Amino acid sequence: MGMNTTTRVSVCMASYNGSRFIVDQLRSILDELEVEDEVIVVDDASSDDTVSLVEGIEDDRVRLIRGAQNVGYVRAFERAMEAARGDVIFLADQDDVWVSGRRAVLLGALDDADLAASNLRLLHSGDPLPSPITRRPWMLSASSSARWTWNRLRILLGIAPYYGCAMAMTRSFSDLARPFPRFLTESHDLWLAILANTQHSVRHVETATLLRRIHDSNSSPSRPRGVAPALRSRIMLIRAVLEARRRVRAHPAM
Repeated sequence: MGMNTTTRVSVCMASYNGSRFIVDQLRSILDELEVEDEVIVVDDASSDDTVSLVEGIEDDRVRLIRGAQNVGYVRAFERAMEAARGDVIFLADQDDVWVSGRRAVLLGALDDADLAASNLRLLHSGDPLPSPITRRPWMLSASSSARWTWNRLRILLGIAPYYGCAMAMTRSFSDLARPFPRFLTESHDLWLAILANTQHSVRHVETATLLRRIHDSNSSPSRPRGVAPALRSRIMLIRAVLEARRRVRAHPAM
């Protein structure tokens, strides 16, 4: 799929009690987008003033969908992706900051892949994201883009730095990924990465296209979890690998 400046982008965001940072994030996103692009914010029944802040942004490109009850960020992202009207879907968290040039970099990576995943840096220091296990720089390399089996194994081992907030995908890939598996209660980004590697259509972007804000309410843990949660997560990801194989075999042309 050839990407150019006429490609319409849909940015999909799930929000929940994000009033501290969501306005800054939306401004950084809107500064990157073209006139025909859109931002879809699915609010997951926030109890703070997130909704009123989003409504107060005077930009016709922002579409707010209010959830009647809290269903979790995985389902909120899924709903945003379902509502997207663009040729390409970008994912965005409510609390980060986009780097200038992000749109062009990720569109370029999608010229020969269905999912692009970039690196990120920490907002306040500019340092690379640290591994939750070793605390060393945790980065994707372009040379490993086609190491599909190894990438899936790294996901299962919890050592692959795939983050949804640093991803973009083609519409056809989004259609393949949805509906998200019903057993998926977390890590929608790892589901997308597993599916793209199963489909042999992923591109790692070494450029950092995002400044990640670390705070006490991040959905993604910054340090290892306990044994029981980690085991449940691994079982869920193994099921995701099996489901990805089933979908790719059922839709080989996508």
